[in-house]
Amino acid sequence: MARDVTVIVGSLRKEAFSLKMAKALVELAPASLKLEIVEIRQLPLYNQDYDDSGNPPADYVSFRQRIKAAEAYLFVTPEHNRSMPAAMKNAVDVASRPYGKNCWDGKPGAVVSVSPGAMGAFGANHHLRQSLVFVNVATMPQPEAYVGGAAKLFDTAGVLTNESTREFLTQFLGAFAAWIERLAPREG
Repeated sequence: MARDVTVIVGSLRKEAFSLKMAKALVELAPASLKLEIVEIRQLPLYNQDYDDSGNPPADYVSFRQRIKAAEAYLFVTPEHNRSMPAAMKNAVDVASRPYGKNCWDGKPGAVVSVSPGAMGAFGANHHLRQSLVFVNVATMPQPEAYVGGAAKLFDTAGVLTNESTREFLTQFLGAFAAWIERLAPREG
């Protein structure tokens, strides 16, 4: 049975390179992984008052349930001002609260950062990793994935056409599958 991996995309733009990359990752995933993109655009900004009232927004509740149910997480992020986008940070915050009910806790994850620039969203990748350490996502250290030049990697239909990038991502996903098995072996 394939591992249930939630994919979180940091951009809200409908033609975002990170969304195109996430779709390519879903396509390239080995049979041992079932990647599912989970939407974050509907999440209200995290506000502790919602949890303190005992009546958090329905979008918080359903997102938290999905995060808690996943076996692993794949974060695909662009870079905004050398950081992860606000929507990505908000998703991390929503699923880590209320205090003591961190839905991310102890599960494996990986980060792919995507940018039209040459640095491949290096700053966003590391800023996201910093937050993931705090919420206790065991983020795969190697291989790292900084995908630059994104504007030239996809055709007009959003399909990843760059063969060397496809090969790299296939290897990355294989390493991620091994990382998940190492940290969350199946009972047998």
